[in-house]
Amino acid sequence: MAEDFDEFFSDNTQWVEDHGSAVSASAPPRPPKSRKEMRRRRAQRRRRSLISVIVTLVVLALIAGGVLFGYHRLKAWSEARDTTTIVEDYAGPGTGDVAFTVESGQGPAEIGQNLVDQDIVKSVIAFTNAVASSNATLYPGTYQLKQQMKASDVAAILSDQTKAGGFLEIKPGERVSTVLANVAKIDGANVDDFTTVLKGKGDGILPSEAAGSFEGWLEPGVYTVTNRSASDVVKDMVDARVAKLDDLGVAASDRKRVLTIASIAEAEVNKDEYYGKVTRVIENRLAKDMTLGMDSTVAYGNDVEPSMITQAMLDDASNPYNTRQNKGLPPTPISNPADKAIQAAINPEDGDWLYFVTVNLTTGETKFTTGTVDEQNAQFEQYVNEYKTGNENAN
Repeated sequence: MAEDFDEFFSDNTQWVEDHGSAVSASAPPRPPKSRKEMRRRRAQRRRRSLISVIVTLVVLALIAGGVLFGYHRLKAWSEARDTTTIVEDYAGPGTGDVAFTVESGQGPAEIGQNLVDQDIVKSVIAFTNAVASSNATLYPGTYQLKQQMKASDVAAILSDQTKAGGFLEIKPGERVSTVLANVAKIDGANVDDFTTVLKGKGDGILPSEAAGSFEGWLEPGVYTVTNRSASDVVKDMVDARVAKLDDLGVAASDRKRVLTIASIAEAEVNKDEYYGKVTRVIENRLAKDMTLGMDSTVAYGNDVEPSMITQAMLDDASNPYNTRQNKGLPPTPISNPADKAIQAAINPEDGDWLYFVTVNLTTGETKFTTGTVDEQNAQFEQYVNEYKTGNENAN
């Protein structure tokens, strides 16, 4: 309205030029000098008004577009959130009884899928979420579960090692006889089948260089036994051992020798720091055509613990494992050695040691002789006396 009034006033007013004094700075703008200038000013005002309208419309359009875009994004996020939070799960506690086996090396997703396949849990994501939220560690073995259980209940059971059954753990340094004794303790395992396999020649299971003996060829670890044949379980153990030797770069022709030396070191060593020295002692004695003189091999040949060795056993040269009487390595490994012992057999430490004596039973301190043969013999006698004071077993 004010703009129309200004135009009317401009169109109907006669203006005269002021030839007088200067206009004050606070005075209103000077009027146009002609109608042409009035028309120009009106055109400028109209253009400014039009531009203002256009700018306003553009800003409103951008705001409307942003609101619409944000609405769709919010809706999509909300729908996705609703989708991901809907996890199918049974209410529990489940019905019936079902034996479920977790294999060594399986992860939560694979275990979850197997649980779904047996209708123990409703969905894989329900189980994996339960495992993650409780930071659970899942143990191999066979568990007694029910069908249609709540996922969190299943995760709690599978992470409780006391509830696991049907698996066999082989520990470093164990003999085959110990493995068989442990198999006999497992419910559902047929110890007779395992005895037949492990006391046999290993056809189709052992590599040829093993010469028909499983001793030393069983890789330490945890193996599922329930609902599996003895030959399959034992083959897994042997395959894992061969794969380990391959990874360490041991040639097939050297496998038996490496395992034998490693198994002796495993039986003789009480601290990791001594593995490399003991394997060097063995190599040095072999190089000098000396007997190894290891009580651990004598004990193995008589199927007793070293503490049970008698003088008659030490004197019995008919025992091929009596390395006090017979030179060279024993016919087979005497246990299933650990990785550190195998690595020490592959790369013994450098040294001239020929004897070692564990002089302190409490601390496990072991002393190694060095120098000339005569010097080492003298040191050996000294260490033996020191051992006798502490009632240790010398080599």
